[in-house]
Parts: sequence; structure tokens; C-alpha cells
Amino acid sequence: MKDPLPFDHRPDLVLGRALREALDPGDAQVFIARVLASAEHVRVASWDTVLARWARAGVAAALVVALAAGYFVGRATASPATRPTVSDVLMAPPAHPGEVEVVLASVIGNN
Repeated sequence: MKDPLPFDHRPDLVLGRALREALDPGDAQVFIARVLASAEHVRVASWDTVLARWARAGVAAALVVALAAGYFVGRATASPATRPTVSDVLMAPPAHPGEVEVVLASVIGNN
């Protein structure tokens, strides 16, 4: 195993000189023209284009997650003995669903 390199907190003179030379604008007008010329070639995507690119995938993923969650919650909360099948409900629908009576009682009671 290699020994870790010792940390030297002192500035690196060679690297510092090279950075100063590379980042020195010299003539400000020439530097500005050079930066603007190089910026014309770079296309920066705005947040609108980035979000629009991901919108369809995000909506599709959210829909899949919501459907899966609803399926698993429904299966976990309903026991097979109390849950009627689709054919049972189509052949003999319940005569008086309890939820309707509660809703009607709350509407009639408020008037």
C-alpha cells in the first residue's frame, strides 16, 4: 500500500505563475471580444428546455407509480372473502350502497 502524500499548505509558485499568465486578460477589449466570440458557440440550455425534455418521462413515471401504489394498497386492505368479484357486482349490484346514504344524509341535513 502506498503512503499518503503529505499535505503542503504553502502556495505552489509554478502553478500560481501559470494561472496568472493564463487568466490575465491583458487588453480588456481584446479579452471581452475573445470571451464573447467563444460564448456564441456555446449553447446554454434554459430551465424551460431541460424541464420540457423530462416532462413526458416524469409524467409517465408518476402515472406508473400511482397505479402500482393503488393496486398494492387495494390488495393489502381488502380481504378476498369480503371483496366481490367483477362478475358478482355486474350480475347483482348492491341495492343500497351505504356510502350513498351517508352522502345524502349529510346534504339533506345541511339544508
